[in-house]
Amino acid sequence: MAASGKGSVGGRRWSQRVTETSDALDLEAGVFTLEDPRAIARSLKRSADASARRKTTPFRSAMSMLNFYINRAGRQLPAVQRTRLEQAKDEVRALYGRPRKHPRPRRS
Repeated sequence: MAASGKGSVGGRRWSQRVTETSDALDLEAGVFTLEDPRAIARSLKRSADASARRKTTPFRSAMSMLNFYINRAGRQLPAVQRTRLEQAKDEVRALYGRPRKHPRPRRS
């Protein structure tokens, strides 16, 4: 029987399994739907810093979960939310003392 590419045996997708069983982080509910990029970053930092199960640094764990969400959403992710999540990456970098990829705009 040929694989259809639309899931695995039993109807579960690998991304669902990763989300449910990952040792990366226990995320706060709704973290990726928050409207403030800084609030998203702070939540990811709290989760990464508190996790005893992660296998890498807190910074890499936080960025990995953010990238995983963005990549799995793909084209289904609205442009406004994608922009917000990309801004959250810079906020995560700032919280961990890493250089930002995009400087914050100055407010007059």
